[in-house]
Order: sequence, then structure tokens, then C-alpha cells
Amino acid sequence: MADVVCAGIIVVDHVAAPVDHLPAAGELLLTEECFLATGGCASNVAVDLAKMGVAASCAGLVGDDAFGEFARKSLAESGVDTVPLLTTGGAATSQTLILNVKGQDRRFIHHIGANRLFSKKHFPMAEIDKAKVLYVGGFFLMGLGGDELAEVFRIARKAGVITMLDVVTPSGGANHLDALAPALEHTDVFHLNADEGFAITAKKNPVEQAELLHRTGAGTVVVSSGGEGAVLVSAKERWKAGVYPTEFLDATGGGDAFDAGFICGLLKKATAKRCLELGSALGASCVRKSGATAGVFTAAEADAFIRAHQLSVAPIP
Repeated sequence: MADVVCAGIIVVDHVAAPVDHLPAAGELLLTEECFLATGGCASNVAVDLAKMGVAASCAGLVGDDAFGEFARKSLAESGVDTVPLLTTGGAATSQTLILNVKGQDRRFIHHIGANRLFSKKHFPMAEIDKAKVLYVGGFFLMGLGGDELAEVFRIARKAGVITMLDVVTPSGGANHLDALAPALEHTDVFHLNADEGFAITAKKNPVEQAELLHRTGAGTVVVSSGGEGAVLVSAKERWKAGVYPTEFLDATGGGDAFDAGFICGLLKKATAKRCLELGSALGASCVRKSGATAGVFTAAEADAFIRAHQLSVAPIP
């Protein structure tokens, strides 16, 4: 059985290597590489965990189409258990067009597809009951309500399973905090980036975002800010982490890699500082290559990298 069940959005990414600029209307712009890759929070974290030697499964929905077959095959080849990955004839597999411009954050054009149908009934509760961590990624891009997720997390925690949540906030959303609040009361670790934090809390400061989300119910809140590091707030600890040196190419999947590293720390019952180190190391490794998982460290690579580099982690006043 899997130590970690990764549930949530499953996506097939259409990735182009970074270009110098966005094409103008009618312009044909050449890139060095275009490829298909699995993407989406749940599948990315599951693949990254498998690379770290962690037994992981992926629970979600794909369409009965070629992209769904591609996602299932790619996950299996990466060492992920795909038994909980279900196929639906009600929608196409979710897809994202990722536009990378050198020196800029990536841009996404996303089709929600089958992820919109994912709900409480699709969680493999028998498997979750035997796992150590339940990770749910991509909330707000699924048909899963906050009350439904709260019930799943409540059952998981009753069985001694650590619950971790990550989100994606599409443009044009509203009342994000109200939708999340029921689930946060049963969330052990909530990770999000500062842009998502602003969309949810209307606060710009990552520490203030984390404090509000912690008061709303989440046990530990981690807000990451790309090149500016991450903050962690819980009932007993408040930390500000810097960043590891890395060669930046493509930020796609960086947050998911951070999640995978943090989960590795949770599995080892590591300190919050160590979890931040592991999360930051895997995040730094991810952005070195195009695509969401290609650059992510193995366990041996992560250990060697952390021994060779020191991450600044200081208390927040």
C-alpha cells in the first residue's frame, strides 16, 4: 500500500521550452522543444515522491481519451500506483498549455476537464485509511466542495493520517476563504504561494496570510514566494526560510516539488526546519529543467545537495 495518497487534479501539460518573447498576432515563433508531460498537483507530487523513493499513489479522474491514456501510462512508468486513478466518459482529460518566456513567470491556459467531476466519492478511503499522509492538490479546480473535503480529512485524521492541502486559484474567483474554511479545520499542513494567499486572504504580506489561515483552522501554514523563500506559521513555530542556489529555467511544478519534499520530512517525523529544507531543495531542483517533474532530485541527490548548501531559516519575530 502507498505511504502517501496524492489526490486531486490530473493534467496533461503541453510544454514549450522558454522563448524570448510572446508571439505577436500572426507570428510564428520557434522554440527549441515542445513535449507532452503529466502535470497537475496530484500527479506531480506523486511522481516527485516516487523519485524520492516514497511509495505513492495517485487518485483522480482522467477522460476516456488519448490524453488520459498518456497520463496513466506516464504515471505508472514513473513508479506511481495508478489503481486509484479513474476514467470517466463524462469529460475530456484536463490539459494545460504552458507558455514560458525567458526571465518571466510562466503563463497558463487551462482546461479543467475531468477534474471538474472529481468529488468525495472518488477518494480511495480504504487505501487512505492505511496511508501515512493524504495530500490533496488543486482545490478550486475540482468539483470538490469544502464540506466534502472536510469530511474526507476528518476521517483520515481519525485513522492517524496526516492531511496536507494545496490549492490553485484561477482568475475571477471569489469567496475563496469561505469555501476553504470547513476543510482547513481538518488540515494539518496547508501550503500555498503568496499569489494564492492574496487571492484567498486579500492580504499581501505572506506572514499575515499564514497567520490568518492558521487562525481559520489549518495546523501549519506554509506560504512560498518563489525567489524570496517561504514562511511557516503554526501554533508553536514561526520561521522564515530563504532559498537555495539554483539555475532557473522553468518554474512549472516548483510548488508541487516543495510539497513532495515537505511530505518526505513529515514521513521522517522531521522538525519544521528540516521539512522546509527538504521542500526548498526539491523546489530548487525542479526549476532547473522544463516541465513539472523532470529536474526533481532523487533522495540521494537531495541529501547531497542539502549537505553542500546551507538554507537560511530564521525565527519570525
